[in-house]
Amino acid sequence: MARTSDKPDAELVGEAAEALVSKLTLREKASLCSGASFWNLQSIKRLGLTGPNVSDGPHGVRRDLGSSHLGLDGSAPATCFPCACTLASSWDPTLAMLVGEALGRECLALGVSVLLGPGVNIKRHPLCGRNFEYFSEDPLLAGEFAASFVKGVQSQGVGTSIKHFAANNQEANRMTIDTQVDERTLREIYLPAFEAAVTRSQPWTVMCAYNRLNGQQCSEHDWLNNTLLRGEWGFEGLLLTDWGAIANRVKGLLAGIDLEMPSSAGVNDARIAAAVRSGALEEGVLDRAAARVVSLYLKSDAAKAAHASKEEGKEMHARHHALARRAAAESAVLLKNDGQLLPLGAGSGRVALIGGVATAPRDQGPG
Repeated sequence: MARTSDKPDAELVGEAAEALVSKLTLREKASLCSGASFWNLQSIKRLGLTGPNVSDGPHGVRRDLGSSHLGLDGSAPATCFPCACTLASSWDPTLAMLVGEALGRECLALGVSVLLGPGVNIKRHPLCGRNFEYFSEDPLLAGEFAASFVKGVQSQGVGTSIKHFAANNQEANRMTIDTQVDERTLREIYLPAFEAAVTRSQPWTVMCAYNRLNGQQCSEHDWLNNTLLRGEWGFEGLLLTDWGAIANRVKGLLAGIDLEMPSSAGVNDARIAAAVRSGALEEGVLDRAAARVVSLYLKSDAAKAAHASKEEGKEMHARHHALARRAAAESAVLLKNDGQLLPLGAGSGRVALIGGVATAPRDQGPG
């Protein structure tokens, strides 16, 4: 977007988005509040709005090319970076920023507008199924890495999605669990990493969690999303659900959830429009949500235009592979070295690799 005034870029984008939303019908505005497919947002062709692509992969862009939606039957080649749990062991936020910059460049090359990460929940228990993609059990360290990672990715004109907001610290029964945490504990342990990322790096999006928090679904939590995130921390971007995390779409909209992912096949769009017609939902609430979604489109379009003349390919992946090796090496922590066993020399003999992943390696983690 060309600069034509002294206003900040974010304000110019916001004004342009509001102008476009004013031209939309009620049905079109409601449609913007849910995805078009598993990884794409809705398009409004008559106004030239093309729904951007979002992608999993805070540790490697997973541009899905198959029908599984999870890259199990085909995804575009991308660099595999060390997971967050490894990267944080480097104690080097600058390294996280460099990895973020590289991931941003790969997103642009693959046509991805928003990278769905980083995950900044606290490692509360060693059995949490997503500990691999969370930075740390320490809120300060997690916040430093989150802020640096977001700055790195977004310096390339690609958005991030801080997740999973909030207190999403286990995978078992994640859709139904009610996390009970008093406010002091929330603010001292479970929220600081989110706060650091939002206040210092302004991620384009924040992703709400599946769980309840103190009896309220995170997707319907007015205090969490409106009072704290937008009001106290000054979050300016778009708030979207984790995939399938919405419970009641109209309540979610009132609680600040702008975008439901993935598509509801029009079911929740109709519910939003009906709520506006009946007076149960003020149209201004819908307008604000639609404007935040359109703002994401405009920022994405500007990044694509800036990238159009750049050529990336094998040379980019070679550079990024070298960075991934460096990050892995700098994140390795040797706790013990009895008898000076390490490093292994050329004549050390045979080494046994034991377990299922020895024959079928699992790069990163699932989900």
